[in-house]
Amino acid sequence: MSAWEATGATDEWYTPKFIFDALCAVFDLDVSAPADGPRHVPCRDWISEGSLQAEWSGFVWMNPPFGGRNGIAPWLDKFFQHGNGIALTPDRTSAPWWQDAASKANSVLLLRGKPKFERPDGTIGKSPGHGVSLWAAGEDADAILARTGRALGKYLRIAA
Repeated sequence: MSAWEATGATDEWYTPKFIFDALCAVFDLDVSAPADGPRHVPCRDWISEGSLQAEWSGFVWMNPPFGGRNGIAPWLDKFFQHGNGIALTPDRTSAPWWQDAASKANSVLLLRGKPKFERPDGTIGKSPGHGVSLWAAGEDADAILARTGRALGKYLRIAA
């Protein structure tokens, strides 16, 4: 989920299928799924509500609500504390939360272009005003982003 076209109007925006096709990964848990389950996310289980209070397990996918200013920070804090998965965020490289994530991630993949996200009714939204970052937490996620880099954008390994 993410708010792209009208910040605050809705957080119900779904990750485009081509991203999952390129990743070629199966996740154990989508931690921010719509109430009716994940759209294109290849996962075994999902959390629709109360995810920040729930226990996460296994290899997770996270496309959290982008919401208000710094609203993404608690999601990233929990994601990196969990330490096993791939997260999607806006690529707001100057934002404090983005800089903090860059200090915790194994790697980041900056997607080429501005992917159009899907509305709950299945229609495709307009091009967002910014690009997208995919974050790796853990070695398995890093290997997936490294393998996917050329297909989707620019892979950057973050030195420890």
